[in-house]
Amino acid sequence: MIINTEGQGVYTLKIIVVDVQKGITDERLYNFKGFIENVSRIIDTARKNTVEVIYVQHDDGPGTGFSIGDKDFEIADQFAPMAGEKIFIKEINSFFGNKRGYRVVIPEGTNSTFDNDYMDAETTYRYYNEMMWPERFAECVPLEQAESLLRGKIICE
Repeated sequence: MIINTEGQGVYTLKIIVVDVQKGITDERLYNFKGFIENVSRIIDTARKNTVEVIYVQHDDGPGTGFSIGDKDFEIADQFAPMAGEKIFIKEINSFFGNKRGYRVVIPEGTNSTFDNDYMDAETTYRYYNEMMWPERFAECVPLEQAESLLRGKIICE
């Protein structure tokens, strides 16, 4: 979730759904079933409360199998955008690099990863959610708190 905090007490809340593409949204993900349920829940809550949902897809470039026109590049069916929802394409791996003027909120269980050469998926998930993002790049909050924010029941600080 992104909250635009620029301005005098005026906040704009948006849901940014990043890298939920067919080629990587599968059983290899840490807590796959919970991930699908939680992301779907946040998207549904946003839509019911007229919060804009924006999608961002990663493009590895032509010939990689993960680029515009490739099946794996398409947004996973579980999170299909509705008519009129914006879709952007990025070619860099990090979405959270420059967040000036924005408050980034990551609802618990709405991000995931794979095993890698250095850590298993659960350790990697915990590393980012418990150490890397908090106090640096994003707030990691319980799912219910994020839903309350979407419903307008929490006042932004």
